[in-house]
Amino acid sequence: MTSLHAARALALLALTLCLAATPTPKPTLPPHPAPTPHLSSVPLHTEFVVEVNAKGQVVNVKSRKGCPNLTFNAQTYGNVLQMWIRHPDGSAEVGLYRVTYDYDPKTKAVARRISLVQSGGDWGDQPGAATMMMQKADEEARAAQNQAHNLPPLQNILDATPTPSPHP
Repeated sequence: MTSLHAARALALLALTLCLAATPTPKPTLPPHPAPTPHLSSVPLHTEFVVEVNAKGQVVNVKSRKGCPNLTFNAQTYGNVLQMWIRHPDGSAEVGLYRVTYDYDPKTKAVARRISLVQSGGDWGDQPGAATMMMQKADEEARAAQNQAHNLPPLQNILDATPTPSPHP
């Protein structure tokens, strides 16, 4: 090993030891504490009657009863659209089901209850609502992508822009 290589290796070793000996800085606190969600101080109740297909997916919300809290209404509606209602063995029964959500302000918990209203229905082969929402989102994303690819070059747009002229 030449003296130049030895000097470089020694310098690299010294630098590595210096960096390893540098203490890790203390983590700093965020400038503001994270906001705490405002939970209702009154009991809340929403109720939905849903159509369930042969796979157990909610196909459609047939009726709903909300509460004065619009956030709770939106959260429970979104939850019910994504639900699967199945028996413990994994099988599903086509039918109308009632799904209720009850918020208890003392425990800060939401209880969800599901009960069969009526068995059967002509929506057994229809896709679930969540599946349809995902397909629609994919289609919209592809359409936006295609539209972006079909735009004319920016220079063509800028060249076509007329220059302002004073009024006579």
